[in-house]
Parts: sequence; structure tokens; C-alpha cells
Amino acid sequence: MDKILHTFNGIDFTLGNAILEFSYLLAAILFVWGLKLLSHPESAKRGNLWAAGGMILAMVTTLILHQDETGSRIQLMNVVVILITLGIGGAIGLLISKKVKMTSMPELVSFFNATGGAASALVGLLEFGNPANESLLVTLLGLIIGSIAFSGSMIAYGKLSGKVGSLHAGVMKYVNYVLLAGVIGLTVYVLIQPAPQELAYLVYILLAVSLLYGIFFVMPIGGADMPVVISLLNSLTGIAAAMAGFIYHNLAMILGGIFVGAAGSILTLLMCKAMNRSLLNVILGGFGGGGGVEGEEGGTVKEVTMSDAAVLLAYSQKVVVVPGYGLAVAQAQHTVHEMEKLLEDKGVQVKYGIHPVAGRMPGHMNVLLAEADVSYDKLVEMDEINKEIETTDVVIVVGANDVVNPAANDNPGSPIYGMPVINAVLAKNVIVMKRGMGKGYAGIENPLFFKENTRMLFGSAKDTIQKLVSEINTL
Repeated sequence: MDKILHTFNGIDFTLGNAILEFSYLLAAILFVWGLKLLSHPESAKRGNLWAAGGMILAMVTTLILHQDETGSRIQLMNVVVILITLGIGGAIGLLISKKVKMTSMPELVSFFNATGGAASALVGLLEFGNPANESLLVTLLGLIIGSIAFSGSMIAYGKLSGKVGSLHAGVMKYVNYVLLAGVIGLTVYVLIQPAPQELAYLVYILLAVSLLYGIFFVMPIGGADMPVVISLLNSLTGIAAAMAGFIYHNLAMILGGIFVGAAGSILTLLMCKAMNRSLLNVILGGFGGGGGVEGEEGGTVKEVTMSDAAVLLAYSQKVVVVPGYGLAVAQAQHTVHEMEKLLEDKGVQVKYGIHPVAGRMPGHMNVLLAEADVSYDKLVEMDEINKEIETTDVVIVVGANDVVNPAANDNPGSPIYGMPVINAVLAKNVIVMKRGMGKGYAGIENPLFFKENTRMLFGSAKDTIQKLVSEINTL
């Protein structure tokens, strides 16, 4: 009973194909449900599990039920090879997830983006000369987007891990224009050829140019703009996966890629808004990397003693903690939570002001503080916390710099002018915890440090907060 169902819109369905397509639909529903649960920290873990269940369902049914154009199923030897590969990849992924530190999470995300882009690019490369492949444009798009996502993500990984520097030469913008024009020109040329399959060498050239564009697209980007880059590259990886899905007529791949691409695109737009960058600047690689006129440097900083800081905090009514990458590096999230609980026992209201791009990737601070069991209700987004800053007794800036820089509001010559920031400067008192007077990730001076209401508390965030906790306990 090989064929038992009916013809729908001219397509013959076998029972196996019908079950396979239904499994893809069910997997898509699980993806959507997982995404919905990911919208809130309390349900995010379950959302990951539901989405993973959808992907496992799609993979298992594909291995069992998939048929090619001739009606042949996947050969047993190929299934064995696939399962072995999945096992090796899963083991490596599990090992990495167990060992990676929260401070290295942005690099890990970039590396994962790179592997997804590489897989999609290889699909496009392998399927270019396949006579059964009916969509040349989709194949080329998968190759191009996947290549850019791969090389760009690897450069982002290198920059985030400190292994690759930035290249801020003004000519880089024009190099990117030339490479982008080359990618578009080669693509159009291949598409208009009567026998494009015979021009395999051009596809390899297209691959090389796309890889170069991905490299030079990310190289000029300044460190403070990396959250935008990570979001964009994640979106490109999803789009490339969708292209691979179109090549293989695989509904699960198409939908999964669309979801990732759409989510990444929305996040990119939000990050652009948070960084005061235009999306066009992101796509052309013409943003970040410094430039512009910095604010007036220098001034007199005023330090605060540990005992004075403890008294100020203990007798406040409202305290706002603004975390940054320095908190992640010091692994001080648990200590901050300890201080929060101690202050609340003394009747102090404590909240956390979360900037959208604090850290090295979107949501970095949220995840870090959630790891320390900080209540989700205390994590307040930038727009909301700014409404409360003027009535806040003390803002504690822990390892953050650029996201509280008032130059973004009042210095038109600053490279970050117009970027939305947390207005810590408007609080009654500001305590800035830093190791020293070094500039932030954007490499510019922060006038907040020299304001009359600001006091500096130098040292490692974890050690400093531990000492603060001890001092508060003695009051």
C-alpha cells in the first residue's frame, strides 16, 4: 500500500509524505510556542525545551520518512553517518555549554552563528550543479548569505575574544562598497547565463568575494557596536538556513530559518535604536570604530571611602544598580544580589537598570543576573528606569561606562551622541565602581566621573561589593 492518499493541487502524496509534512507543521507550532515562552525569563527555559523538541521531531521524521524525487528513502549507511555526526556535534556542544563562562557567551553565540552560516553556504555550493535543483537564485543567495554570516561571525568571535583587532581606515567603507558590488555583479552574471552550471569557477569566485565581504564588513566595527553586529549576523544565519530549506523543499528548515531571521532582524532594529545607528550603516559596515570629537577629558574625580559608601547605601530609600561588562568579568552577580538582599532587609528599595546593549550581546546582563537568582521584577529596562532616576538616592554603576555616559545627551561632538543611555547623572548620588580610570569599550571619556554628585570606588567589583556588604552589616 505504497500510495494510498489522494492528489492535492497536482501533487501525489504517499502516507509517509503526509506524516512527514504534518510533523513539519507540528514542529513549526512548537517553534512558535517556544519563541513565545522565550519572551519572559521565567518561561525561557521551557521555551528552549519546546523548540528543541520541535527540531528533534523534524529531524527524526526526516530520517525515517524522507524520499527523494525517485521515491527512494535515505540509505541506511547515510543515516548511520548522520547519527554519528549528530552524536559528535551534540557531545561537543554539551561540553562547551558546561564549560563556557558567562563572560564568554557572546563569543560562543558568534561561533554558533558561524557554524550555521558555513552549513548553509556548503549546501549552496554543493547544490549549484545539481540538475534536480530548480532554484538557482535561492542557491546563490544561500551561498552568499551563509558565507557572509560565517566569515563575519568568525571575525566577531575574534574581536570579542580579543584575538582580532579593529581596522578603522577610512578607505574600508569603499572597499566594502566594491566587494558588495562585486557580489551583486557576479550573482547577476551567473543568473543570466544560458548554462550557468558550466560556470562552476565563477561560483567559487563568488564564494571567495562573499567571504571577504563578511570579513571586511565586521573589521571596522567598534567594540561598543558589537551587540548590533551579533544580532545582524544571527539574522543572516537564519535567512541562509531558510534558503537551504527552499533548495531541499524542507518546510521545517524554511520555517526555522524564517523564525531565526525574523527574530534576529527585529532584535537588530531594536539594537540599532539602542545604539543610535541606522540599519543601512550596519549593512554597509560603515559604523563604529571611533571617530568624531570626544568630550573634554580630565577633571577632578572624588573618591568615596568604603564606610561612607556603606552608610550612604544603608540609609537610602531607593537604590538603582546599573550593571555592565565589568560585573560579568568580575563574576560579581552573586555578590551584588547579596548586597541587594541586605539593603532590602534595611528597608531600601533596590532595582537594576538594564541598558539594551550593556555587556557584549543583547540580554547579557539579564541572563547574568538571572543566574544569580535576582528577581525578574527587579530588572527594569532603560526607558522605565530613566523615569525613576531623579527620585533615586543612589545609582551604583558596576563595571559599566558607555551606557551611562552623559555625553550621549549633551555633547554633539561625541561619537555616541544621540545614543539612548541610562541617565545616572540625574540621581542624587552616583557611586561608580571601576578598576581604574580607563575608558570604556567605546574608547571615549565619560564626563559622569567628574560630576559633583559622583564618587568613585576603585577596585574589582566582586571584592569591592563584598567589602561593602561587610561594612553594611556592621551598621
